[in-house]
Amino acid sequence: MGLMIESTEDGMTAEDKRRDQLLRAENSTEADAAPRIVVSHGPDATRIDIADTAAVRPGPGPGMGEDSESTPEQP
Repeated sequence: MGLMIESTEDGMTAEDKRRDQLLRAENSTEADAAPRIVVSHGPDATRIDIADTAAVRPGPGPGMGEDSESTPEQP
């Protein structure tokens, strides 16, 4: 199923606006505007997954325990 793209009054799609906004920040790069999610549409539901290429992922960061939000793992 294809991605629906709607243009707004200014002629920019939502994806164009997102990219434009993310690239306006000082020192931003194309990687900052890279998609971070993958949306798939099934017959009964829409699924949103984190893209394999996403630089930042949800969950504990490096060195963090699975059940800890802010306490680093002890060696």
